[in-house]
Amino acid sequence: MRFLPVSLTTILVELADLDETLALFASLQADPIPGIEDLVPAARTLMIRFRPERLNAATLAAAIADRDLSDRAAPSEHLVEIPVRYDGEDLDEVARLTGLSVEEVIRRHTESEFTVAFCGFAPGFGYLVGGDPALEVPRRQSPRTRIPAGSVALAGAFSGVYPQASPGGWQIIGTTPEKMWDLSRDPPALFQPGYRVRFFDLEKRRSSTETVTSAATTVEKAADETGSGPAAPVFKVLAAPIPALFQDLGRFGQTGQGVSASGALDEGALKAANRAVGNPPNWPCLEITLGGFSFEATGRATIAFAGAPCPILVRDAAGREIEACGYRSIALEAGDVVTLGHPPAGMRSYLAVRGGFGVKPVLGSASTDTLAVVGPEPVGADAVLALADEREGLTSVSLTETPAFPAPKAGDVVTLDVVLGPRTDWFTEAGFASLTDQLWTVTPQSSRVGIRLSGNQPIERRDNAELPSEGTATGAIQVPHSGQPVLFLADHPLTGGYPVIGAVAEYHLDLAGQIPANAKIRFRPVSQFAEITPTAGRAAAERQ
Repeated sequence: MRFLPVSLTTILVELADLDETLALFASLQADPIPGIEDLVPAARTLMIRFRPERLNAATLAAAIADRDLSDRAAPSEHLVEIPVRYDGEDLDEVARLTGLSVEEVIRRHTESEFTVAFCGFAPGFGYLVGGDPALEVPRRQSPRTRIPAGSVALAGAFSGVYPQASPGGWQIIGTTPEKMWDLSRDPPALFQPGYRVRFFDLEKRRSSTETVTSAATTVEKAADETGSGPAAPVFKVLAAPIPALFQDLGRFGQTGQGVSASGALDEGALKAANRAVGNPPNWPCLEITLGGFSFEATGRATIAFAGAPCPILVRDAAGREIEACGYRSIALEAGDVVTLGHPPAGMRSYLAVRGGFGVKPVLGSASTDTLAVVGPEPVGADAVLALADEREGLTSVSLTETPAFPAPKAGDVVTLDVVLGPRTDWFTEAGFASLTDQLWTVTPQSSRVGIRLSGNQPIERRDNAELPSEGTATGAIQVPHSGQPVLFLADHPLTGGYPVIGAVAEYHLDLAGQIPANAKIRFRPVSQFAEITPTAGRAAAERQ
């Protein structure tokens, strides 16, 4: 094993092969180490997030190093059969690459029994292993910008089915009408780690094929729920130039289905907005990007904004206007219209209402993941937001909330601390100098998935070797072949296939979430890259 740093709270365990990875994953599930928060298995690695108050990286590594990896998990009794129309646009190319006929490719694929090794890339995307070795083919040299949902594809030793339309570089050999991801199903992911999978040819079973139906995806619409009666107060959204998103502190414990945490990009601001109205700090708020949001209250309510310092204007039913302050509670009456101006600095503001919003969680969280399309729907103009009026957990409003840092402006230079790893050694000395010695410009193509950066000197790799997919953490600085890095934010994919040179320290993630386009970023390493050396036995680690 190699133990590599990912961030201040995450390590990557590199193993010899997939069998060892799955054995370690199974061992830690059967006999967990206290303090481990999450596990993300991949082709040859296991990413482990831990609680630093319970463990440190060295003692965790020592506890893992003692594990027996000789055991192999017994085959699951759960078999999933997938109907396929073998009409994929890469089917002829796969036949050419393998030296087989198209008919032989189909036969070998349908006669294989696969196992779901792990899930990643997108919710419900299972990496299937155990197929015929003759069908091992490389990824496409030029990935497609859009692969349709239901595409059955091959890459390396894996087979898989795209659960939703997305970019991708796998070789498409067919399509299936089955839904890989369906929130009306429990669990939503059809493929779960350990499940056995077989594919069958729809053309050959046409006479016995049943029409595949699926319940329409049911994302809860809090905006359509107006309480128990007509007197229940609501917020009627009048303007939302960029649709607002419900966010809380994230969706944890769903990595087995390929779902990452998501959550507010500025957690400190979300907590401050909640405290300003007396809510528990982890309750859902509306995350509003670049202001311009306006709504009318139909009844009494107490709200607060935090985050980007937008002007706040409240106009009452008689037309009188007052300017309100962020980080303070604001009392509203029926007919009041609240308008959030555009921020002179920062990116995201958080709206909290005393008693909470009437939004229902999806998979345990009210966060909206824009990449995975999981969570409540975005809130646009004409939406109606129900107010929950919860009483349990409420406290007095806080009068002492302040911003944790000055919001950055376009043109500002923002310094972000970086923990090096896990793949810093994939880059040349000149490439590493490119990361740290120049200013990186935030491009307008940035989003909740990640900040796309542009620099004069691309980050140079040692070679063009392909990295097997491995877990990625929020804050990871992933470097594609272009050498222009992407700083992953909360909606990043769970796994990635480009090397990560470092990760922004957790205490600077809120700041990263507020950096606007055309600001500059300086990356400041706070560590030397080195493998993690185990320093104590497992018993010592488990006592912490």
